[in-house]
Amino acid sequence: MADAYVYDAIRTPFGKLGGGLAGHRPDDLAAHVIGRLVDRAPGLDPARVDEIIFGNANGAGEENRNLARMAGLLAGLPVSVPGTTVNRLCGSSLDAAIIASRQIRAGDADLVLVGGAESMSRAPWVVAKTERPYSSGNLETYNTALGWRLVNPTMPAEWTVSLGEATEQLRERYEISRERQDAFAVQSHRNAAAAWEAGHYAQLVVDVPERRGVKALTSDETVRPGTTAEVLAGLRTVFREGASGTITAGNASPMNDGAAGAWLGSEKAAEILGKSPLARIAGTGTAANEPQYFGYAPVEAAERALAKAGVAWRDIAAVELNEAFAAQSLACLDAWDIDPAIVNAWGGAIAIGHPLGASGLRVLGTLVRRLQHSGERYGLAAVCIGVGQGLAVVVENTGV
Repeated sequence: MADAYVYDAIRTPFGKLGGGLAGHRPDDLAAHVIGRLVDRAPGLDPARVDEIIFGNANGAGEENRNLARMAGLLAGLPVSVPGTTVNRLCGSSLDAAIIASRQIRAGDADLVLVGGAESMSRAPWVVAKTERPYSSGNLETYNTALGWRLVNPTMPAEWTVSLGEATEQLRERYEISRERQDAFAVQSHRNAAAAWEAGHYAQLVVDVPERRGVKALTSDETVRPGTTAEVLAGLRTVFREGASGTITAGNASPMNDGAAGAWLGSEKAAEILGKSPLARIAGTGTAANEPQYFGYAPVEAAERALAKAGVAWRDIAAVELNEAFAAQSLACLDAWDIDPAIVNAWGGAIAIGHPLGASGLRVLGTLVRRLQHSGERYGLAAVCIGVGQGLAVVVENTGV
């Protein structure tokens, strides 16, 4: 089978909830990264793009009716370029990349534009239709930005707890303290701030310009370089009260807006794009477990990706793990028994943010750029997914 390669990867800055990107529609954010990817391949005939595959976790608002197709049209790609949208919640855009890699390896495509977008600020409220007409009762409104809604009553209650309560249960199982969580969160902010200061995001992050009266955004809004363990220790717990609660707004990822995208292709794509590949997709892994322990699912997904790539943990020089919660990330790192210094060296989602549909591609793109910067060979990107799933991708630096 053919190999699949990453040729370029970018993302927007990630805006905070109600912040600098709140005035931008998610389909516009998706179209923006598509347009910038096309601009970065000046020799490309856009009609040669075989497919657009985008991830999105909501689908209930302005990104409805197939985000990938809408974004391609808004970006000015030929109407002949098809698009499909993937929803695997937090793993949606990483799943888009995995699906594209399979198409390429099977010979069904030579060039696929993948990505993901989410506006948690603009996620709508929804109201379920009544079971009978002309109901005289009150109706409940659900916020679609995050978490369960319209739950099927036959679903076991232990599976449908909030993501925060699920993580409290996970950290109890693996005995992860509040102090470790806060220390991990502080390091995430420090790493992100240092990476921005060092210019590591210069090739990866593309500005969102002013549009329709909405101000431009040039950097991630939720990075707090001055955060300390002492500051985080003073925050109240969110999901549990008293000594049994450990998760706060400081050691969990925030809600954000943003988009990310990448070119994936076969060897032939180098000629189509006029670019050399940055990395080869060496192996992928998908795993699932009990929904309430969703945060631990990347453990098995990573092991499967490593096995398919034919490498071991000792070969991995860089890891990008989406930080949904510090406790969840620490549980995975403890299971992998790896050097924490190779994990999220340019910051993670606790600092940078977690716009659900874009996060998987963010970790993949960051991983590829880290390997390009360091000159090391293998890296692994992984993400946990609500309702008990995990994804992982192993990449090989083609510049080694």
